[in-house]
Amino acid sequence: MSSRQMGNPKSERRDYASLGMTSPITRRDFLGSALLASGAVLLQGKTPAQLVAQQDDFSGYGGVGEYGNSNGNTLAVLEAGHAIRDGLYDPLPKEVIDTGEFYDCVVVGGGISGLAAALFFRREGGPKMKCLVLENHPIFGGEAKQNEFVVDGKRLIAHQGSAIYQIQYPHSFLAQFYDSIGLLTPELKYQKWGGNQPEFPLSRTPYEAVGLQHGQYGFWFGAKFGRQPGMWLIDPVGKSLEGAPVANATRVEWLRWLKGEPSEKKKFERPKAQGDEISRYLDSITLEQHYMERFGLGRETVRTFLSPVEGGGSGLGPDALSAYSDYAFEMLHPLPEEQGGSDQMFPGGNATIARLMLKNLIPNSIPGPASVEGVCGNHVNFAAVDDRANQARVRLSSTAIHIQHDGDASKAGSVTIVYLKQGKLYRLKARSAVMAGGCWTTKHIVKDLPETHRNAYAQFYRSPCMMANVAVRNWRFLYKMGMTGCRWFEGTGNYMDVCKLALTGIEDTTINPDAPVVLSLKVLYSYPGYSTEDQGNRGRAEMLSTSFREYERQIREQFTEMFGPGGFEARRDIAGIILNRWGHAYLSPQPGFFFGSNGQTAPREVLRRAPFGRIAFANTDLAGCMDHRYSILEARRAVGQLLDQVLMA
Repeated sequence: MSSRQMGNPKSERRDYASLGMTSPITRRDFLGSALLASGAVLLQGKTPAQLVAQQDDFSGYGGVGEYGNSNGNTLAVLEAGHAIRDGLYDPLPKEVIDTGEFYDCVVVGGGISGLAAALFFRREGGPKMKCLVLENHPIFGGEAKQNEFVVDGKRLIAHQGSAIYQIQYPHSFLAQFYDSIGLLTPELKYQKWGGNQPEFPLSRTPYEAVGLQHGQYGFWFGAKFGRQPGMWLIDPVGKSLEGAPVANATRVEWLRWLKGEPSEKKKFERPKAQGDEISRYLDSITLEQHYMERFGLGRETVRTFLSPVEGGGSGLGPDALSAYSDYAFEMLHPLPEEQGGSDQMFPGGNATIARLMLKNLIPNSIPGPASVEGVCGNHVNFAAVDDRANQARVRLSSTAIHIQHDGDASKAGSVTIVYLKQGKLYRLKARSAVMAGGCWTTKHIVKDLPETHRNAYAQFYRSPCMMANVAVRNWRFLYKMGMTGCRWFEGTGNYMDVCKLALTGIEDTTINPDAPVVLSLKVLYSYPGYSTEDQGNRGRAEMLSTSFREYERQIREQFTEMFGPGGFEARRDIAGIILNRWGHAYLSPQPGFFFGSNGQTAPREVLRRAPFGRIAFANTDLAGCMDHRYSILEARRAVGQLLDQVLMA
């Protein structure tokens, strides 16, 4: 039985018809063995071919609109990535088409880091500089993309990955960058409560859990805790966890965590700057050890109730991560809450920021003004994105597979880039390149990468994440149960919240329990007790070997079991499910990743300190912190290095 299932014996599972599995639902079925290659050795000894026989689909329904064929890493993206990993194009075949193109800079990766790199290159390099972005997905944005549903005539939007946007100090570099791309109103306005029923507090992001502090929140305990059927504890903080099926000692520890009451005798001081004494100590221990020290938690309490949700935003549980990962976000110093700062979110997450960046890079790529309203209310002009008349271009569905200096890296005047598009290989040249994709591909693509850099990349561990967006026709069932959000500790995902949406690109200015919404389940894959690397591999194997249909069944069955008491019926209430699978969603930094250990240079600094020949390295994984702001800052550093040390030298 899958570790993500709710624990029901197969004979007791509800039939497909009652779950709505046989009802008409838009779904694309895919079949292939390439998606199973990663981590096949971990799958109970079964071969990819044997597992393929169990697969009935993979990518599933992608929604409507411009992002409808790009929900996470689809099968086509996975196959191209695994071909690179497996050396399918080493050596390069003879059938490579030379485009005859020569650019001043080619950026590999069209996520926020790649778009920022191209934008900085164009702005700082001068109007004559030519730049090309190669993006392997059908649409730009990387993990900053969105899903769109139409439910009962209403268009709903949800994020695929990158989500949070924070207000920065007005004179900071990031605030000025936001201003420069048209993000001129930092504080977003949100939907108001509608209808006649009493108002419940709603979160503005799926990670806020506002109801937890106001009593409109629930913890669900199932078979893992000896409860069949499962039980709800509504208002767990207000009730001091009374009634929770856990030992009293665990209850005391857990409540201390929930109330944010540290137990250490010496007051904890947060890091004030990257590399200070506090941050270096935190990087020398695991986050689990830090929680145990600071909050007096037992290891089992951490692994049962905090893993993987409280993982510093790094994809795994605290046992696998550097303790500094929980504080790295703070080093960007956003505006404090008492001064009006807080976590915010556009309806489609940071897809809005990616669209603003593309609009500024290629003005005719999206019609209308370079404003939030303009890029949210208008469609992408895909013909303009890769128009040869532009000095800056973005080439979609183009996977870079081979990059190498033309001669010795220290003397070469150019690099050669080969990419795959629609089954054909193409070659072009550039004076420089920025690797703005993830570390897991960069180390395979740059063919003359020195051993120092390869050794550094060997210490970069990535973990998967699946964002499951479930569109429901209403959330009356939650309202009847007295909840706007909840957590559970077994099954698929761990938590969800009903969110009021920012008033950008949406139709409804109000929200109420009878209106359709999207409930986002972030599915993380932690295996406490295993190494950081092994947990990532095992999680990928689990995520990639589970079909869309099986995940759909798990979600429908789970919702039925948890929310049936509120009147939920899966067949009636679920309007659609989109799975966004990200095989390498998070850089999961182990102790020593940020500042080094045993006298060794931190692996990220090997890549950041200077370009390798004519190639510079960007992407948020070099910061060790999954945040779009670090994506922008790493891009700025990489481009500055190329302009100062390579192109202008």
